[in-house]
Amino acid sequence: MDIPQERKLVTEIPGPRSREWFERRDTAVPRGVANIHPIVTARASGAIVEDVDGNRLIDFATGIAVLNVGHTAPEVVSAAQRQLELDTHTCFHVTANEPYIELAERLNALAPGDHEKKTMFANSGAEAVENAVKIARKHTGRPGVVVFDHAFHGRTLMAMSLTAKVMPYKQGMGPFAPEVYRLPLAYPYRCPTGGTEETCAESCLAYALDEMHKHIGEENIAAILIEPIQGEGGFIVPAPGFIAGLAEFAAANGIVFIADEIQSGMGRAGRWFAIEDEGVVPDIVLSAKSLGGGLPISGVTGRADMMDSVHVGGLGGTYGGNPVAAAAALAVLDKIEAEGLLERSRAVGGTIDGRIRAMQDRFDSIGDVRGRGAMRAMELVVDRATKEPLDGAVMSALGSAALERGLIVLTAGTYGNVLRLLPPVTIDDGLLDEGLGLLEEAVAATAG
Repeated sequence: MDIPQERKLVTEIPGPRSREWFERRDTAVPRGVANIHPIVTARASGAIVEDVDGNRLIDFATGIAVLNVGHTAPEVVSAAQRQLELDTHTCFHVTANEPYIELAERLNALAPGDHEKKTMFANSGAEAVENAVKIARKHTGRPGVVVFDHAFHGRTLMAMSLTAKVMPYKQGMGPFAPEVYRLPLAYPYRCPTGGTEETCAESCLAYALDEMHKHIGEENIAAILIEPIQGEGGFIVPAPGFIAGLAEFAAANGIVFIADEIQSGMGRAGRWFAIEDEGVVPDIVLSAKSLGGGLPISGVTGRADMMDSVHVGGLGGTYGGNPVAAAAALAVLDKIEAEGLLERSRAVGGTIDGRIRAMQDRFDSIGDVRGRGAMRAMELVVDRATKEPLDGAVMSALGSAALERGLIVLTAGTYGNVLRLLPPVTIDDGLLDEGLGLLEEAVAATAG
């Protein structure tokens, strides 16, 4: 790696050059394009981001779960460089390319289930979601799509309609796409049906099945779309049995069951796909983010008969399956397999879980700790008894306190009170331990 894997602070955060760049950014870029942290990256490698001032920060954000294999992984960079010298773009619809076909074969083999599968590629997670809905509707001849509270599925029209949180994603952006139905999620810490953590799955599933039968009608539902572990919604792991019950209902009623693994897949939650831990085989599974190792690509992998139900020309896009991005994705898959990164993800997650549970014992503001693999979070509250979400200003201060110490973290959740941890699964143990220590300092200084 060309950047030492160590934290180094040489200026205040943000430094003078970052501030200069942000002055230029303010005049050139719309304010609606948010910036979580006021720093500008010069280069990045492994688990370190170096800003334009020369500060080196430990990255627990990874471009919002995009860099499971680390920043500028040498194997990914080399694969992209080789492909850049061969072919940057012809459009798969005009002349096919080898990386697209090979990557489709690999994902077909990796996706859950022994049935025949096919894969198409797009550019972003939102595009994958849009295409999955198109396929489900075409396959079933039905209009309805069922989604859940706290879900995030993207920012394009259909994906935004499927997303739960209004501000900032949907405010003033309507009208939205029709035939979208939202149901409560079995959120163990805040069970919407009033159940306990032990009964949440049963009560929420019963409510969901009844609602789908009474108010939508099984024969009108094309798809049930769910994140096996919610991302922007706050790393919520649905209560055990909830997802399996939905999948059984879908199979019994000819409904396409779609797993949105855009944030949770590619080893982030300790498996190729988080749905594997639910014992469920989805009809369609969506990939993006870490699939490309930093290059934009997304995949829709599904049962061959479903994928082939769309007429010729009904799927695609100019840049979908770009050969450079596809070559990079193949290198990501190779690296995960060669270096045992699924197991490493679980080990990293175990370390994080132990440390943040110790923090929970120390700080009353940490109400819940959850996640799988290297996809971990803690939910912060004003009071554990009432579970009132911690104020957004305090959460912002927490993120700033971490940044000032040289650690990049992200918040999430419908109430903005979840701190999510997404280090590269390739991070070394010493750097992980240091980052968690900085996080504990930041919590103590702001929310403790």
